[in-house]
Amino acid sequence: MSFLAHVAAEINKKSKSYEVGKLQNLRKKLNNLSRLPSSQLFDQRTVFENWGWHYGGRKELQFNIGIEGDFLRYGVAFSLECSQSLPNIDILVPKIARFNEYLNEFCENFSDLRMWYYEDDIRSSEYMPSSIPQEQVEEGFFIFLGAKSEKAAIDYDRILETLDRLLPIYLFTEGGLPEIALEKRLFDFRFSAGCTEKPSQTSGTLTQRELDIRLRHNDYQRSLYTELSALYGKDNVGTEIYANGLSIDLVVKQGENYWFYEIKTASTARSCIRQALGQIMEYSYWPGHQRAVKLIIVGSAVANQDEISYIEYLQETFGLPLEYKAIRYLQLN
Repeated sequence: MSFLAHVAAEINKKSKSYEVGKLQNLRKKLNNLSRLPSSQLFDQRTVFENWGWHYGGRKELQFNIGIEGDFLRYGVAFSLECSQSLPNIDILVPKIARFNEYLNEFCENFSDLRMWYYEDDIRSSEYMPSSIPQEQVEEGFFIFLGAKSEKAAIDYDRILETLDRLLPIYLFTEGGLPEIALEKRLFDFRFSAGCTEKPSQTSGTLTQRELDIRLRHNDYQRSLYTELSALYGKDNVGTEIYANGLSIDLVVKQGENYWFYEIKTASTARSCIRQALGQIMEYSYWPGHQRAVKLIIVGSAVANQDEISYIEYLQETFGLPLEYKAIRYLQLN
């Protein structure tokens, strides 16, 4: 058995505890099939030495695993390389449009993941999740969204958690389930303690790092998690809590109540409030969402008197449980 075949077998075995493990049942409903297309997420018929995809995925947004040097990639992909089973890419073009529609709305929820592509077997650099540009919707491209793991240290639960997170974009892209089924899944709110590990630095210069908003956001998130865990206990603080396809930066659990935190990296409290206000209200007040008793916007800048007065006006006039917090930034590197 090849290394990748062993990985696929382990994923299949553990997938029974995850939503993505039901993929072939979902595909049966999506495609109105008379029988189950496969009993497993990854079938031996579509797992090869260096890459593999879910059975039936050749004409779909495919759940994909592959070997890239010393790393295992895992996520979803469009393979626009034509073959006997995919004589042209016409069937995938409208699906790419739906994929782009979903990412345009929810790309922030995949900010810890990365995209890259192959063109004529040449790999691109990695970049933040974003819609697929028209120039890449051509025969010969392979476009990937997901993450990597060192082959020597594979965490199968983390792989399956990531694939579960990507399941809604697959369902939306394939477009066959009633919208209500997608919405029901997305409305689910489940608190999970802990801090999601995300990169805090790259191999670039310090200047490049300071200009990288996402890396600074990750630093602030980790620092805030450390501070609040010390105050309320690690079992009561969690990051990247998913609800309605959205990702809440940090949640504190107090009994049956929750506090939602949204982190921004703008240079003034005013800009942080402006950027975060719509998001943090949607987390709590969209129909069917978990209500929070506190909504806290977090930034690196200390609020001045006008900014404080603005928050107080929103509290008093609209009854919003809104606060602004200047983060006590800890250098963690």
